[in-house]
Amino acid sequence: MADDIILKIDHLSISFPGVKALDDVNFSICRRSIHALVGENGAGKSTLIKILAGIYQAETGNIILNGQNVKFKTPHEARLAGISVVHQEFKLSEPLSVTENIFLGRVLTKNGLVDWKTMRQKTRDMLAELNINIGVDEVVSSLSVAKKQIVEICKAINTNAGILIMDEPSATLTVKEQEIMFTIIQKLNKEGMTVIYISHRLEEVFSLAHYVTVLRDGKHIQTLPVKDVDRRTLISLMVGRVLDKEYPKEKTIPGETLLSVKGLTRKGVIEDINFHVRRGEILGIAGLVGSGRTETVRAVLGIDKIDSGEITWKNKPVVFRNFRQAIQNGLGLVPEERKSQGLVQILAIKENITMVNSKAIIRAGIIRSDLEIRYSKEYVEKLQIAVPSLDTQVQFLSGGNQQKVVIAKWLMQQSDLIFMDEPTRGVDVGAKVEIYMLMNEMIRQGKAVVMISSELPEILGMSDRIVIMHEGRIMGELAREEATQEKIMSFCI
Repeated sequence: MADDIILKIDHLSISFPGVKALDDVNFSICRRSIHALVGENGAGKSTLIKILAGIYQAETGNIILNGQNVKFKTPHEARLAGISVVHQEFKLSEPLSVTENIFLGRVLTKNGLVDWKTMRQKTRDMLAELNINIGVDEVVSSLSVAKKQIVEICKAINTNAGILIMDEPSATLTVKEQEIMFTIIQKLNKEGMTVIYISHRLEEVFSLAHYVTVLRDGKHIQTLPVKDVDRRTLISLMVGRVLDKEYPKEKTIPGETLLSVKGLTRKGVIEDINFHVRRGEILGIAGLVGSGRTETVRAVLGIDKIDSGEITWKNKPVVFRNFRQAIQNGLGLVPEERKSQGLVQILAIKENITMVNSKAIIRAGIIRSDLEIRYSKEYVEKLQIAVPSLDTQVQFLSGGNQQKVVIAKWLMQQSDLIFMDEPTRGVDVGAKVEIYMLMNEMIRQGKAVVMISSELPEILGMSDRIVIMHEGRIMGELAREEATQEKIMSFCI
């Protein structure tokens, strides 16, 4: 690895109040390689990327780029030096066109005027080179998530970047879109681009990367050629212990039917949906992105109106006119978008945990701070949520701990059935196992879980039964014992 180093992370350290975010991190990255960066939430990956991108400045240590010691005070300086970042949350101007976004901040001019003709042609050439069909004048807000990501990549290429950093690039993509993105990454890499790839999905690391660096608790643990490490060893390096099982599903005997759905239809979205959920079981809902899984849950919970169908809850016909009624009847939702739909980012941890069951902490119309602290502390300890303080704003927690706060909210509400939509998206492997253990605990208490997931190993590993959706319909159901990836996918296409 020492024969052609493009970037050396030279003993970098940085601290934030109460946290040593990076502690003497030291490793190198080969030119023209795809280098994966992995670790649990809070391991220091994002902090390191922000230092490389010029957002943060390290307290000690150096960045050595192409043999030269560099220190970036701004993202602009990092881009000029050839380091570009495709962030997990896109940095695009949605009302502008594809061309305008790609040339944002570096507009080409001719005779003192904006040279639209040249910019459009260069954009056309970049997209053609990547074999992607996107109109150069299309407004970015009208594009799919995958196409927006491609625009981000083109922005990076347009800066003449030598190093492209990609932060969780596949998190919101369909399987087909992921394949397209991987093809683009490999093509750029073959043409000489060095790629630093951050992902919680270890299968991506093994299929894409040449090298992998593991961070844990702000420290560099190891850098290895991917061909020299297996999945079990990599997980152990990340979490600092041996995980006996990635999917610790406990055998259960389901009880009475809690929820029965018959003929649920919302025209143009879902049609003739039929399924049931029993106490003490995890029902998995599989299907490709856009198959109607989330829309089915929203219809059941009264978030979206239905055109026809019957819902029976605890042996009684019900129609939830809004989500509040569903909550009052004992149903809960861990939504796909936890940051915007599951949490209030600027509120404290204690306020997020107690907000649904606020009646438990209100006396004579006033919030009792002692009760708020007591209940939130109880669930922080029960779920082992790593928090500096109950007063910490939830936006400052890692993804795994944010997800636990969402779950804690519904446990405090004593929900009998919790729908969990992509419950471990963007969550590291150690926190995933902790979330699975929480699901097991809910089942032991006689509750039920409906889990939507795009990760088939997760569906197979944690479900008692699996229903499969495609284009707004349920196409089939499989028992745990008979389910395989191949059988599930056969219903999806």
